[in-house]
Amino acid sequence: MLMNEVRAERHPFLDGRPKKLLIDNQWVNAASGKTFDTINPSTGRVLGAVAEGAAEDIEKAVVAARRAFEGPWRKVKPYERQALLLRFADLIEKHFEELSALDTLDMGVPISVALSRKQRVLGLVRFYAGMTTTLQGDTVENSMPGGDYFTYTLKEPVGVVGAIIPWNGPLIASVWKLCPSIATGCTMVLKPAEEAPLTSLRLGELLLEAGLPAGVVNIVTGFGAAGAALASHPDVDKVAFTGSPAVGQKIVQASAGNLKRLSLELGGKSPDIVFADADLELAVPGAAMAVFANSGQVCSAGTRLFVERKIYDEFVGRVAAFGNTLRVGQSADPATQIGPIVSEKQLNQISEYLRLGKEEGASTLSGGARLTDGDLAQGYFMPPTVFSGVSDTMRIAREEIFGPVLSTLPFEDVDDVVMRGNSTTFGLGSGVWTTNVSKAHRLAKSLRAGTVWVNCYQMMDPAMPFGGYKMSGYGRESGVRHVDEFLNVKSVWIRTA
Repeated sequence: MLMNEVRAERHPFLDGRPKKLLIDNQWVNAASGKTFDTINPSTGRVLGAVAEGAAEDIEKAVVAARRAFEGPWRKVKPYERQALLLRFADLIEKHFEELSALDTLDMGVPISVALSRKQRVLGLVRFYAGMTTTLQGDTVENSMPGGDYFTYTLKEPVGVVGAIIPWNGPLIASVWKLCPSIATGCTMVLKPAEEAPLTSLRLGELLLEAGLPAGVVNIVTGFGAAGAALASHPDVDKVAFTGSPAVGQKIVQASAGNLKRLSLELGGKSPDIVFADADLELAVPGAAMAVFANSGQVCSAGTRLFVERKIYDEFVGRVAAFGNTLRVGQSADPATQIGPIVSEKQLNQISEYLRLGKEEGASTLSGGARLTDGDLAQGYFMPPTVFSGVSDTMRIAREEIFGPVLSTLPFEDVDDVVMRGNSTTFGLGSGVWTTNVSKAHRLAKSLRAGTVWVNCYQMMDPAMPFGGYKMSGYGRESGVRHVDEFLNVKSVWIRTA
């Protein structure tokens, strides 16, 4: 679709009709008949109405997923699941501009950024398609006395998966949950975030076009009640959740009823560490975009910038200046580099942290307040913000803000920064900027985080696992270990003599 159509909100998916739930390959209204509005965060205008699913709709979706899992889906061969995913990938490629535009309108990611994610999205789908035919058990030589036994393991799909995704990257988040489920032979009930549900629903249409069997993927839009019903449902075998630690804890509690398998990718307060020997021409934009990209709405964003004291003032000043060069604007404008915050609620939460930071004694070197000039007045815009004079105990240095807000802190030496970098309840991402290879390896081993980026930040690849330590959750997404999250291992003993 043309970008002027995006700016005019004339997206072909936005046809004026309320978007329905996908249950058992049928598009249906919510049982209550309720709908809710989804908002363009660039303009504050309503994009369309979406069915408001709740517990009754989750029940229907789980029943459909269970029926498919226990029925015909179990007979579908790996090659056929692979072919389904490859057809899905081809359809995503065909409609990628349209899907990118939905992310842009509904969530606020700049269109230029959304379009740049094509390799990432298609790489994920095709990676899981490739994994479909590689799921293997093992033969095991046992030491059992008193007879001859043939022993081997089988890998089998967990069953019905409940997936709950966040709003900060609907297209990637959706395929990251859908594809390993299909690849392993599970069935799924997907609950998108209420702030940005449209892309997931459009993907549901593409799955049907690709030949998805009935009940294999069901999509229920709605609010927290729908997610809670899914997390606690006794016939859901696994929950795959990405979101806040607070909701993750509730999901852990809800899972106790039938001891669901869980994979949780939660929040972060990631340290990004710059040594004086770093290549500063590389490190300045790298450290800036580690937090400002996607308007800071990234769980692994490098929001605590530790800079070696001898270069602290120079480096932090350059990062603030770089942030000031980034164009903040409406997400449909191809020139925009920083788009809006997803909702007014999230914007107000970020604004409260800005107030707290100043109240606790930090100073803003750049940004620091909502933008309300010109065509930004009706949207939810926050400029890149850099705090100096931050201490480790301040709330802006300890709590996840989920906005384009950077806390900068000087450090003295390696031992100092490792201790302070690890002094957090989170452990999702981390960054190190240095030209000293020994220092790089030392930090890579010492930092307690699921990913350590050295002289880069936020690099992702379908083959590389991603996940957290501590309150950032457990389980991994991407890589061969991700499919194991959707599989049970069965041991088989056969006495042969």
